[in-house]
Amino acid sequence: MRHNRDEKRFDRTYSHLKSMLSNMTNDLVVWGRIRTTTPKAKVLRKFAERMITLGKDGSLSARRRAMAFMRNKETVTKLFAEVAPRFKERNGGYTRILKIGQRPGDNASMSIIELVEGPQAAEAKPKAAPKKKAPAKAKPAGKQAAAKGEKPAAKPVKAAARKEAKKETEAAPRKRARKASEKA
Repeated sequence: MRHNRDEKRFDRTYSHLKSMLSNMTNDLVVWGRIRTTTPKAKVLRKFAERMITLGKDGSLSARRRAMAFMRNKETVTKLFAEVAPRFKERNGGYTRILKIGQRPGDNASMSIIELVEGPQAAEAKPKAAPKKKAPAKAKPAGKQAAAKGEKPAAKPVKAAARKEAKKETEAAPRKRARKASEKA
């Protein structure tokens, strides 16, 4: 029975679960957002926010505790140098979970978990002034000509270029065969 068991194990052993959450935390720190199932995202949020809090502390002890969980020196360095300083004014809530629907194969609910002040948030620009209305699009040459009662224009250049390329590829094996017979 599961009386008073509050952690989700996802039918994994403790070591497998810890390893999975460590890897997902590393990916979240490196990429800023990852796509996973909703229950895993909810469990991951707790661990990721704990690591960012350690990164904000910045002490050697905090770095060692983060290294003990994440086990990737480059990721821990990025956490302490780049990610945690972005959250120095925030007292928690470093991640957000966006539900994106069901996975086609097994109908599992999927989510995106991302850092609130991640690189995508930094790149977001404020809304610009509304753009002027663009002029109406011109009708294609064939439709304009048909409307005026004239002959439609010749095919676009791309079609002619495709025909030339096709002729060259058909002729290429013959040229190779001719060169091979000349060498022999």
